[in-house]
Amino acid sequence: VQLQASGGGLVQVGGSLRLSCLASESISRFYSLGWYRLAPGRQRELVARITRDGSTDYADSLKGRFTISRDNAKNTASLQMNSLIPEDTAVYYCNAITYLGGSTYWGQGTLVTVSS
Repeated sequence: VQLQASGGGLVQVGGSLRLSCLASESISRFYSLGWYRLAPGRQRELVARITRDGSTDYADSLKGRFTISRDNAKNTASLQMNSLIPEDTAVYYCNAITYLGGSTYWGQGTLVTVSS
């Protein structure tokens, strides 16, 4: 499985970005799709994930600002990010778990920079 993340860029505080993760094969049966981020000097952290049945999970600090979704027809998972703050600056990685206990695949990352 190959994952291609896109949509990152430079945005001002309070702005929005939408990240997309395109998979090389059908995601309809994938156990979960997720977004993680890695900021300088910090550990990688979960941003959000969505399971096959549509259940979602978010980092507590991001609830209400970020929304994850999946479009099985387009083999894409998306992350809508609103009200961005400088602390959201990071490289964002998408991942996929094909089935519970199965392999985890990672995309190449897309940089999000929020300027104050």
